[in-house]
Amino acid sequence: MEFSSRQLRAFVLAAQHQSFTRAAEALFITPSGLSVLIRELETQLGFRLFDRTTRRVALSAHGSALLPVAQRNLDEIERASARIGKSARQATSTISIGATPLMITNVLSEVVREFRIHRPDLRLLLFDGVDPPTIFQMVEERKLDMALGASFKRKMGMQRTPLFRSSLMLIRPSRTRHSALDTATWSALQGEIVFTVPAGRPMQHLVSKSLAHAGVTPKEMVVLNYFETQIAMVDAGEGVAVIPSFALPMCQNRNIKYSRLISPEVHIDFHVVRNRSRKLPAGADDFIAFLQTYMSQWAREMGVQ
Repeated sequence: MEFSSRQLRAFVLAAQHQSFTRAAEALFITPSGLSVLIRELETQLGFRLFDRTTRRVALSAHGSALLPVAQRNLDEIERASARIGKSARQATSTISIGATPLMITNVLSEVVREFRIHRPDLRLLLFDGVDPPTIFQMVEERKLDMALGASFKRKMGMQRTPLFRSSLMLIRPSRTRHSALDTATWSALQGEIVFTVPAGRPMQHLVSKSLAHAGVTPKEMVVLNYFETQIAMVDAGEGVAVIPSFALPMCQNRNIKYSRLISPEVHIDFHVVRNRSRKLPAGADDFIAFLQTYMSQWAREMGVQ
């Protein structure tokens, strides 16, 4: 036996209103259309549901027996549809984003706040990874929807969307907290204690390559995992460091002098990276477009480009 929820709804409404006309209005169809639905249901069931008169319709004995069953089934369908629909919306309205603690602290947390104003229905779930390569690997393995950071290599199946460009900066201890941006050559690192990230990271590769190109030999290379730690140690007067200009806001209100490194000048491009084979939740493209605009403006205002 096959009958539709629309037929059941027509039956229930007709029983409630005791009128095909008012039931048809509630279902947004014509009275003749509702009569067709009722006749089809009666034919499939094999018995009459209503006793019709010229003034009204009344439930037959069989119709009275069927009404609570039909009503209960319609209620269950509506509750299940609402529950499943809510679950589906939640599953497609959360975007997981990976970034380093530095990027999240400096700018991404504010991006989340601003974007929520435009899209309150979209939840942004942040993952703070140790370094960009590890985060990008999580995107490649489909553990994250996207990642933000300095992407140095193109990979098959991975899509990179440019955000902004950063330059390598030399930071040194200073007696004052206010320092005008100037330039310095890599020779300024000669004989210095230099704080650096662990070997194997792309950032360290760029620094080592530039030092070798300039023929510069630091007194000592001290490995620290985070730029925040390097900045704190430079502020303490324990050495110098090479950081991307993206991290300069962390140097504010510290006794640090910073200079753009030249000869050679080294740039780092920041991207949002996603896996082409992963279907992103609805609204992800809106977020990426918002992120591009926000990050470009932020980079100009902070002077990190």
